[in-house]
Amino acid sequence: QVQLVESGGGLVQAGGSLRLSCAASGRTFTSYAMGWFRQAPGKEREFVARISRRGGLIAYVDSVEGRFTISRDNAKNTVYLEMNSMKPEDTAVYYCAADSTRTLPGPSVEDYQYWGQGTQVTVSS
Repeated sequence: QVQLVESGGGLVQAGGSLRLSCAASGRTFTSYAMGWFRQAPGKEREFVARISRRGGLIAYVDSVEGRFTISRDNAKNTVYLEMNSMKPEDTAVYYCAADSTRTLPGPSVEDYQYWGQGTQVTVSS
């Protein structure tokens, strides 16, 4: 089992940047592919980005492609989400998630077994 703790959220102006971190503890970090999701008020949780166990495979939702970058440091048991050129529609609670069953899980919430508590990101216009 793995425990996930997100950090780095906050308030940023449109066009600005934030970097989210997700620290993992418990079982060996390289046992897990990782993902970032977000949930805006009144909306379903949606996929943002995912990265394979060693970092060689990455995928993004179209709306963040070219603006967000997912990465992982397996020596630090941490996955990151670098967010640039942020827009008000990026406002949401951001969650990291872990999957132990696939090299690169899909974009569905159901593909991930473990979740962090979330960190709020607010982008002002």
